Amino acid sequence: MIDMKNSFDLVGRILIGLISIFEALDSIVFFKETKETMQIYNLDYALNLILVFSIIFLLIGGILVLLGYYARIGSLLLLFYWLPYTFIVYSFWNDDPSVQRVQALMFLRTLAYCGGLFILVANGSGNYSIKRMFHVLRLPS
Repeated sequence: MIDMKNSFDLVGRILIGLISIFEALDSIVFFKETKETMQIYNLDYALNLILVFSIIFLLIGGILVLLGYYARIGSLLLLFYWLPYTFIVYSFWNDDPSVQRVQALMFLRTLAYCGGLFILVANGSGNYSIKRMFHVLRLPS
């Protein structure tokens, strides 16, 4: 019998982890372009440092969430990236009315992603995770 709750936990973790890992890899591949985009959003102070820490948070957080190993810590790392990102990039209240609706939808989509991270912080990774496997098999952690 399939355990629906834990199956959905697993699928959710995989999707959240993949989005964050993709975002990190995209920022690495397009490092220069990402810095230029950050300047458009008036992030001028310590761009390299902010971008490197963002990539680290996205990679480590995404991998932890994907594997379900310390998924709560991984979710917090991702929240440190995604919450400021959401309010900086999709500040639709400052946008031109011609793009305000689309930007509001993008803002809400990314905010819903953060909601999923908060749920993961609250509930943990579920039974289908590396952490659970270590616990069940009594492997050293």
